[in-house]
Amino acid sequence: MRTVSLPVAYMPLVDAAPLIAAREMGFDHAEGVSLDLRPAPSWSSLRDMLAFGHVDAAHLLSPVPIAMALGLGGIATPFSAVSVLSLNGNVIGVGQDLEKRLRASGYAFDFQDANAAGAALARVANGPLVFGVPFPFSMHVELLRYWVAGTELASTQVEIRTVPPPLMAQALAAGEIDAFCVGEPWGSVSVDDQVGALLLPGRAIWTCAPEKVLAVRTEWAETEPHLLGGLMRAIWRAARWLSRPESRTTASEMLSRASYLNVSSELIDRALSGEFTISSRGEQRHVDGFVEFFDGAASFPWRSQAKWIAHQLARRNGLDPTQAEYQAAKVFRSDLYRRELQSSGVELPGASEKLEGAIPDATAVASASGSLILPPNVFFDRRIFEPSE
Repeated sequence: MRTVSLPVAYMPLVDAAPLIAAREMGFDHAEGVSLDLRPAPSWSSLRDMLAFGHVDAAHLLSPVPIAMALGLGGIATPFSAVSVLSLNGNVIGVGQDLEKRLRASGYAFDFQDANAAGAALARVANGPLVFGVPFPFSMHVELLRYWVAGTELASTQVEIRTVPPPLMAQALAAGEIDAFCVGEPWGSVSVDDQVGALLLPGRAIWTCAPEKVLAVRTEWAETEPHLLGGLMRAIWRAARWLSRPESRTTASEMLSRASYLNVSSELIDRALSGEFTISSRGEQRHVDGFVEFFDGAASFPWRSQAKWIAHQLARRNGLDPTQAEYQAAKVFRSDLYRRELQSSGVELPGASEKLEGAIPDATAVASASGSLILPPNVFFDRRIFEPSE
């Protein structure tokens, strides 16, 4: 089959796996496209590569296209998030000094209780805490700020500083930051380099946070529907392959290659399996669903998730939350997802919005075949977000 080359930008992270697997396993060629994967040195450069037409699609932080639609960040090119590439996948970690103080206070690093972790960190903070994050408009920032505001850390001065993911361990070792929120494998790198310890997985704050999206220029989506459909189907097939337990070893080896993440396959396997080494002491913790690519309609771009992100951005930037939610809903393209994937037998939810935080247990919901089960979708503080109409 003749294929059309599609340049696609990504950051070297575990959650770029659907793009990498689509290319390496041939799912792209089966859909008539050939993914030309291009690594970016930073999220700002990746955003610009897409905005200025150097690539046709990108592995992008979920808040970025929403922030752009709200006039934040300085670039106004309309982006469409046509699917979610990954749910969760972040870790919050601390440097050696904070780790020592936490241990001295008796904190057990249980790696699951966001309230307890926030209280413990607040007790040992003896001044402002500087957190490294990959980008100002990111789920890292949203989870971190939501966690801080909802725990005893609310009384602690917190500064957020941008650090590219591959440099997070170096910034921690140099004392430029006290802690971080970053995607794997870069949190685990800080542990293996003996400069940090892992405090919480991101899903301890929100169990179903949309971490990365497949983003395209809205104009391109409208003018190249055939290519868009091939791209989306190839990535959906890759996500389905990644969901199979027997694929994990191959996926870890694939992502570890020098041409992609250039780290050991064992580091990558920690994220894919949820089996973490959280400190230089060798302490082990397990996290169910640490990162999810497929199960439970993981790739569906829920407009209510976009509205939650917009609501947080609006509150911090003096915008009208209701209007911001309205704009955000047009960015997460559940309409395009339905159009391009319904013919492939994809299990589609009956609605495009839901109450975020209102599903405490796996729950069957209305869908095309009646067999869709959504995973728990709760915030650590048990709040429920009801999107504006």
